[in-house]
Amino acid sequence: MSLVVRPISAAEHLAFVRAQRSVSFLQTPAWAQVKTEWRSESLGWYDGTSLVGAGLVLHRPVPRLERFTLAYLPEGPVIDWNGNLDAWLGPLASRLRAHGAFAIRLGPPVRTGTWTAAQVKEGIADRAITRLTDLPSEQTGAQVTAWLREAGWLPQNPEDGFGTGHPQFTFELPLAGRTEADVLQGMNQQWRRNIKKAAKAGVEVTTGDELKTFHDLYVHTAERDRFTPRPLRYFETMFAAMRVEEPDRIRLYSAHHEGQLVAAAVMIRVGGQAWYAYGASSTEKREVRGSNACQWAMIRDALAAGCDVYSLRGITPTLDADDPHVGLIQFKVGTGGEAVRYVGEWDLPLRPMVYRAFGLYLRQRQSRRERRR
Repeated sequence: MSLVVRPISAAEHLAFVRAQRSVSFLQTPAWAQVKTEWRSESLGWYDGTSLVGAGLVLHRPVPRLERFTLAYLPEGPVIDWNGNLDAWLGPLASRLRAHGAFAIRLGPPVRTGTWTAAQVKEGIADRAITRLTDLPSEQTGAQVTAWLREAGWLPQNPEDGFGTGHPQFTFELPLAGRTEADVLQGMNQQWRRNIKKAAKAGVEVTTGDELKTFHDLYVHTAERDRFTPRPLRYFETMFAAMRVEEPDRIRLYSAHHEGQLVAAAVMIRVGGQAWYAYGASSTEKREVRGSNACQWAMIRDALAAGCDVYSLRGITPTLDADDPHVGLIQFKVGTGGEAVRYVGEWDLPLRPMVYRAFGLYLRQRQSRRERRR
């Protein structure tokens, strides 16, 4: 197979995405409109005249060397990862280097391990187990990891699972072939109790466009949980861009109790996959379980839309009961889904000297941030 990589229009890219069952929302043309601080392009892989693969490339320039860029394909590209990767990624590297990229960063949407909810709960209870990777798992995707390493790609996966890129470990709820009753039965007792408690308390979940109201609660959540919130303009841009592609691509869910907003969440859907992308909750009235009500509403809508998977996005791989991060996986494991490890993000240096300079710049910037804290 001889493949050629060349630019494609946003319309061609979107048509390709619509023909796929599983594509990350980070690989849709709309995502380029969200990440306005990056220069972007859509690239297509052609086998003769047939478009057989596509990728959204975000270009980040090097400070003081703006003619060189880091070419980033988050959770992509959309290619046959079971095929000959030389044939797929070789033309990509040649094309991007010729157009000024000093390195490529990509995140293959390839699983390398899964753990059931039961395994995760047992691991947390076992003091000898501290990480997901201490548990047995069906190993998949090893050939992709081996090929990347052999071809000179460098892993960028932080040990705790979270870094500047997208998470290597996620928590996902399988939906294919299941009913609402099946999914509810698969949840743990606490989740089922909380969903019932929210309904009994009169929590109402609606969808709408009250982004300013959501953002106010999101900022409140950020202050409480100590993370840096995104500005309102970011969400306004995201909703506008994604709805141009598909009216139902993105939805805002709001949970109210006696007229007060107690929780809100954002769900994104592409093809057969849905994602819980952002969430917010009030410190008050937590006993009415608005967050569980939002999650159940999103899961039900994902089921109704025929989705195969509902992703609760990133987790850390820790199972150490004394680690403060373990609460994240404990909340998500209650859905009865599974923890998933992906290949993670990898870099291919195309201009090693520039790549090293970029790495130095990032380390210095991180050091400055830490000193300001």
